[in-house]
Parts: sequence; structure tokens; C-alpha cells
Amino acid sequence: MSKDEYLITDAPLKALTVFAMPMILGSFFQQVYNMADSIIVGQYVGSSALAAVGACAALTNVFICVALGAGVGAGVLVSRYFGARDYGKMKTIVSTSLISFLILSVLLGVFGFHFSHPMMSLLQTPTDILEEAVLYLRVYFVGFPFLFMYNILSTMFTSIGESKIPLGLLIFSSVLNIIMDLWMVAGLGLGVFGAALATLIAQGISAVFSFVIFFYRMRQYKSPFHWFDGQELHYMLRIAIPSVLQQSTVSIGMMIVQAVVNPFGTQALAGYSATMRVENVFSLIFVSIGNAVSPYVSQNLGAQKIGRIKKGYHAALVLDLCFAVLAFIIIETLHTQISSLFLGKDGTAFAYQVSGDYMRWLGYFFIFMGIKMATDGVLRGLGIMRPFLIANMVNLAIRLSVALIFATRFGIAFVWLAVPAGWLANFLISYAALRKSWPDDRIAASCNGCMDSAETKK
Repeated sequence: MSKDEYLITDAPLKALTVFAMPMILGSFFQQVYNMADSIIVGQYVGSSALAAVGACAALTNVFICVALGAGVGAGVLVSRYFGARDYGKMKTIVSTSLISFLILSVLLGVFGFHFSHPMMSLLQTPTDILEEAVLYLRVYFVGFPFLFMYNILSTMFTSIGESKIPLGLLIFSSVLNIIMDLWMVAGLGLGVFGAALATLIAQGISAVFSFVIFFYRMRQYKSPFHWFDGQELHYMLRIAIPSVLQQSTVSIGMMIVQAVVNPFGTQALAGYSATMRVENVFSLIFVSIGNAVSPYVSQNLGAQKIGRIKKGYHAALVLDLCFAVLAFIIIETLHTQISSLFLGKDGTAFAYQVSGDYMRWLGYFFIFMGIKMATDGVLRGLGIMRPFLIANMVNLAIRLSVALIFATRFGIAFVWLAVPAGWLANFLISYAALRKSWPDDRIAASCNGCMDSAETKK
């Protein structure tokens, strides 16, 4: 038994913890990577520049989620073929997905660059920061193919049980991004443009290193494969498209929510942006646990070790509870200090109030997000995408309806009051679907049969 197959051999809690911890640390450094621009711009340029960078966050997250969702479809199949030791099909999926999504990333990057100004205007970005926001966004889209490639390759690494390499690359890239940010923003005085350029350079180097390492990693699996397979692409897209829709739709919803926040002014946006960064830090911990569950489930499904799937789900819930308690303690004790990292000395009392109120409210409810992400992770691993998509759409609808109807009338606090309700509703729908869909040996055989039939049609 290969050491790479610990997800189907070790005790579920141990296997998930060993697998998930590098992903959790990777998510932390991913957010350090993302937050570096905000913190350094906020400290060395001012809260208006922070608001300009923050104004772009919701929009860039939409495109990031397209990349992440695309990787999910490929990742589920890579995990399943890896668990079944069908390395030829695994390598075919890897090659097909990289070629397909690289083309998509170039098209999206060109689109985003040319339509940056109309998109930011449509989001009601405050006029005093509009041009800086557009500048940041355009530089960001130039590096979009690098971002796409890196995120897909990270998914590939985790799909074969290798989560330490993406972590190492993220640490390297995060440190490089911070150094470049300090040099270009604080040293050269390039402001928002310097922050965007630093991110572009760090992303590019990280993507190239990821590709080289993954290429040599694949060489150890000596099996014939096809560089591109249309039928495998079709099968992959059946999983990827719902995931792309789910992830991008939620981000579009958050973008609309930010459009509700923007009319409250630059300082409100600065406070909101500060807490959104913090929310993303903790959220991605639970996202990482959910993402760890998916290949765990897929590998065990491919290996027909069905009894391990429910045990793995319970192990994920234990991890979620531990991190939810940790998030609560950190936010309750350090929320003011955390806000000051972003807002700097010129942040107004109103900006600090918005940031603190939002942050402390979320601290009580992260467990809802945790159990939602773990449940969604099982559904993805099983290839059950429809209820997964519906649940996330309901989550979005709750958050949007409350923000759009009540925030403009009764104040900005209604932007975040509905967040835990959305998380809870998402979990209840996903869990109801999961209870009806727990796999048995018959389902495992049919899943493998589906893949085999796709192969025989070539």
C-alpha cells in the first residue's frame, strides 16, 4: 500500500487531520497573501486607499470562485481515479483540465480588464476611490491566468493526498508578496498600483513553481494517457459547472451586498472591508476542512470503503467545532486590535464601529459555517451536486433579501445580521439530501461503472 493512500487506510480522524492541517495553514497564508495589500495600503496610504482595494474584493472573489469551482470538478475525478489506482485516466483528467481552464482564464482575464470601469461603476463604488479601484482591478486581471493555474494545481495536489506542497508554495508566495508590497507601496510610493503589481508578481512565480513541481510529481505514475479527452471533459464539467455556479453565485451575492454597503460612504466601506478580510480568514479554515472531506470521500468511494465515509464526516465535524471555538475566542478578545491592522491611524470611529460590530456578531456563529462546509464536502465527494447547489442558493437568497430590504431602511447592521441564518439553512438542506444519499456498496460500484462506461465510449 502506497504512503499516498493514507486517506483510505488510516483512522478517519487522523487521516483528515493530517490531510486538512496543511490545507488550513495554506488557507491562512492565502489570506495573508490577500490581506497584505489591504494592511499595507491601509497603514502606509490611508483608509481611502484601503476602501479602494476593498471595493475590488467582492468582484475579484467572483472570478477566484470560478477558478476554485473549476478545480473541484477535476479534483473529484482525480481523487476517485487515484483511489481506484487508475493512473492513466487520472493523468488524462489533469491534462484536459489544465488545457481547458487555461484557455478560459485568458478569456476571463481579457473580459475583466476591458470592463473593469463599468463593473466598478455598476457596484456604486464611491467616486473618490473609483479610479484607484479600477487601476487595482486591471492589474489584477493581467495576472488572472496565473491565479487560475495555481488554484487548479493546488486542487490537483490535494486530490492525490498531497497537501504539504501547496502549503509550502503559499508560504513562499505570501512572504514574497509582503516583501514586494512593502517595497512598492512603502518604499517606492506606488500606492494601490504597487500593491496590485506585487500581487501579480507573487502569483506568477507561485504558479510557475506549482506547474513544474506537479509535472515531475505526475511522472512517477507510469501509465499511458491522453493530453486531451472531450468525453472526460464532459464528465468533469458535470461536476464542475454546479460547483462554479455555486461558488460564483455566492460571490456575486456578496458583490451585490457590497453594493448595498457602498452608499454608506468610504468609511463604512473601509470598516466593512476590514471585517470581510477577517471573515475570509476564518471562513477558509472551514472551507479547507470541507475541501479535505471531498477527496477523502472520493478516494474511499473509489476504493469501495464505504464505511469510512460517515466516520470521516463525523471527524470533520469535530475539527469544525474546535476551530469555531478558537475563532470565537480570538475575535472576542482581539477584535479592536484586528480592526486597527487594516484601518490604521486615520480610521474614523464609525469605521471601527462597523468593523467591530460585524466581527463580534460573526464570532458566535462560525460553527454553522463549519457544519455546512463539512456536509457540502461530502456531497461534492459523492458527486451529488444539485442539492449542494440549491442549499447554497438559499443561503445567498437569505443574505441578499435581508440586506437589500432592510439595510437601506434601518442601517448597515442588517448586512450581516442574516449571515448565520443563511449558513444554518444551507446546512439543513444539504444534510437532508445527504441523509437520503449515504452510499452503499451498490452506489460505489455504480460510480465506478459510470467512469468505466465513459471510457468505453471513446
